[in-house]
Amino acid sequence: MDILGFLWPFFLPVLGLIIALIHIRWKHIAGYQAIGVVLMWQLAVGLGLGLIWGGLGHLLMPDRVAEGIGWPTGSPFQREVGMWDLALGIVGVLCLVFRDEGFWTATIIGTGIFFVSAGLGHVYELIVHGDRAAFNAGAVMYIDLFYPFFLAALLILYHRGKVAEQGNLT
Repeated sequence: MDILGFLWPFFLPVLGLIIALIHIRWKHIAGYQAIGVVLMWQLAVGLGLGLIWGGLGHLLMPDRVAEGIGWPTGSPFQREVGMWDLALGIVGVLCLVFRDEGFWTATIIGTGIFFVSAGLGHVYELIVHGDRAAFNAGAVMYIDLFYPFFLAALLILYHRGKVAEQGNLT
């Protein structure tokens, strides 16, 4: 796999961070609200657009994606994974509209369970079956395993900052 292929899974989270930093700078946002802006753009771009992209791959190029993961081609499960990715990707993008801590929490929990489970599946396939395919043992595995914890950490920091500021106002 070339370097671009390895780095591709990190592109949308980095793009989300760049957009967030521009948003923060433009609107002069600071404190917990700045963390909230980073989280919002990570959910919409890093998670949401990433899942939509992955879903479209599973739906429109299932055999190519299967080969990249090390799966057999022609599996109808590709449609199910594709629809899941597409559906939760839309939920991620909707975090731009529903700027509610509860909605963001549900989005992180739902996608996080799937991501970590998929990441553990990649590790299993790597160890037990020696599947070193680019989309099994590469950057996708690390995004699946660690990105949900990054999002959860941002959410916790945002929540703590919000509670602390509200406590100082009363």
